[in-house]
Amino acid sequence: MNVSEAVSVNSLRDQVSAEEWQTRVDLAACYRLVAMYGWDDVVFTHISAKSPGTEHFLINPYGLMFEEITASSLVKVDLAGNKVTDSPYEINPAGYTIHSAVHEVRHDVACVMHTHTAAGVAVSAQRQGVLPISQQSLFVLASLSTHGYEGVALNHDEKARLQADLGETAFMLLHNHGLLTCGSSIADTFLMMFIFQRACEIQVMAQAGGSELIAIPEQILAGAKAMAAGVTRTRSGMGGALAWPGLLRKLDAQSPGYAQ
Repeated sequence: MNVSEAVSVNSLRDQVSAEEWQTRVDLAACYRLVAMYGWDDVVFTHISAKSPGTEHFLINPYGLMFEEITASSLVKVDLAGNKVTDSPYEINPAGYTIHSAVHEVRHDVACVMHTHTAAGVAVSAQRQGVLPISQQSLFVLASLSTHGYEGVALNHDEKARLQADLGETAFMLLHNHGLLTCGSSIADTFLMMFIFQRACEIQVMAQAGGSELIAIPEQILAGAKAMAAGVTRTRSGMGGALAWPGLLRKLDAQSPGYAQ
């Protein structure tokens, strides 16, 4: 039995706008890619995307594995966490708290991704956080914020503190918890998480080597934003559009069926 046979929902393609359908397809692809790269945490953690032209956002159906998610199974909710279209699925209440906090105040953000990877949580538990020891870390440190751990994100009072800590940054280290990225497109947000995750993996591996680490000079750190723009060929965002078509080809070969 393949994934599409295991989890079957009626297609919403003819019931939503073309813009929302494309967002659904890209978000479902993003979930599948997270599973493919091994960043998922069973059915926990979450990725959300704004439904174009609305204050609603799409998020994963709670209980489905990431490799099972399709465009039609995504749940559309409002900023209060209420479902705005019929769905047999509920949502992760902790996911609603974190994602609605970002979408409420960051109108430049189209997508929010949150992970609990081993390397990400390991770095989030280190007092110094992300160290300037890799090229990948430069992209992160150019727009990084942190947020202290307050337990499982079910307390709505935490939203204001998370919003204040996030500010205008694109990367957030959630202490003792994991990683968060937010961007102007699903593709950018995925690529940001790829870089964030890789920076954390490199840091943990470098620390495990036991040798003195070489920090990147401060003058290079100061020019990180300009350097990122040169590499990604864009003044804003992470250049996710460069990588996204190739990622979808990879996904089509290994995990088709997300665009259903």
